[in-house]
Amino acid sequence: MHAGARPALALLLATTAAPALANEPRTASFDAERQIEAIRTLDDAGPQLNAVIVYDADAATKAGADTVVGTPLQGRTVLVKDNVETAEWPTTAGSLALADNATGRDAPMIALLRARGGVVLGKTNLSEWANIRSNNSTSGWSAVGGLTKNPYAIDRNSCGSSSGSGAAIAAGFAWAAIGTETNGSITCPASINGLVGFKPSVGIVSRTHVVPISSTQDTAGPMTRTVHDAALLLTAIAGPDAADPVTLEAKRVADYTAGLDAASLKGVRIGVLRGAVGEREDVKALFETALADLARAGAVLVDVDYSPPGELWPAALPVLMFELREEMDKYLSARPVEGGPRSLADLVAFNRENAAAEMRWFGQDLFEQALETTDAEAYAKNLATLRRLTRAEGIDRLLADNKVAFLVAPTTGPAWSTDLVNGDNFGGGIGAGYLAAIAGYPHITVPMGGVEGLPIGLSIMGGQWQDHEVLKAGAAYEKARTAKLPVPTFERWKPAGE
Repeated sequence: MHAGARPALALLLATTAAPALANEPRTASFDAERQIEAIRTLDDAGPQLNAVIVYDADAATKAGADTVVGTPLQGRTVLVKDNVETAEWPTTAGSLALADNATGRDAPMIALLRARGGVVLGKTNLSEWANIRSNNSTSGWSAVGGLTKNPYAIDRNSCGSSSGSGAAIAAGFAWAAIGTETNGSITCPASINGLVGFKPSVGIVSRTHVVPISSTQDTAGPMTRTVHDAALLLTAIAGPDAADPVTLEAKRVADYTAGLDAASLKGVRIGVLRGAVGEREDVKALFETALADLARAGAVLVDVDYSPPGELWPAALPVLMFELREEMDKYLSARPVEGGPRSLADLVAFNRENAAAEMRWFGQDLFEQALETTDAEAYAKNLATLRRLTRAEGIDRLLADNKVAFLVAPTTGPAWSTDLVNGDNFGGGIGAGYLAAIAGYPHITVPMGGVEGLPIGLSIMGGQWQDHEVLKAGAAYEKARTAKLPVPTFERWKPAGE
């Protein structure tokens, strides 16, 4: 540990529990001061989580300003994944190619966040380029931010690509964080870091001024400690944007926190995706406990038989590759910044020229594949296949045929040991979040317990624009949950009892 660093767990408890004095009212300014202290002690020093790239040392003053009193967020602090533009700092997507990408503008969701009383505390590290550069990447690593560590076990992975957002909130660095997802990039790090993560229907939140991957799957969403906080942050950042036409089609509600306290599962039919539970007995046991909690809360559980059809995966990657090339070219060419890359081809050239810094651990095979994926007719056919298989013949059919309101499964397995040499080690065949991701439908993960001190989440998925209903289901489960949740150790993992 660096000199002067305090015991990490004690600081976390001081940060996230009670005010310093019993008779001292807790305020947004108080919280921000403790959060900045936690960043300095646990991110800059101590275990050096590398979750935060940059932060505003004056955030406590802003959190206590008169301008935020009476607003929906009332000065609550929010960390922002560093592929979302904020006016204060460069937006790098973790790459040295965008180290000078200071656009001086807020993404529309950030403008809404500020208008509704949120304080942007800083930017979080991420899997570089949101994990779309290579099949062999290590989640949580970027050339700009280094390797994000998991607060529950610092030698374990934080998943990605919203790795820093997940680790930061687990460590008590802010009230909430904004992550982004194309396929699992909110829900996986939320599950593995013991958080609530909500991936909204695509179109609920604007994607303008967000470094893109996919026009059909990208969305931002909240990563928080509770379902209520996720709903509150979603309320703040949701809204239409003429520059992002899909947002004009969205069916929103004015307040996603409405009805959460009274949310009930009594009589609600819930589809159980048994085929997405995997083979781990410990995860199966946790899931069975969660199902028992749902049943005690009044839910009617219905086993749902589903496995992905053979056509799905051959269509999925070509769609992302085609959209990546198109969307990245649009974003880079329109940046109001002198110099730097203007196309995906420029990024590929930059990485080759800076291979020692950028490609020591993994290459750019997906970037190169995207450059070659130019057949618009094949793209249209593949996209139609994906929409059919994940919507009409996927979630829509599963809900309708089984007469259920939601689908549930474990989100993913426990965090794996980080290995920069060999890359990520996803395993176990656990989870079905890809269905909601590809369909563009809502998906929440809520903590349901732990395996050997490592968090595991419960996924709840619903139909398009059923975001409020999914949030209410998550809140009802959260109240009914009986499992004990693990806590961060800020140390290397060791077996329980040792």
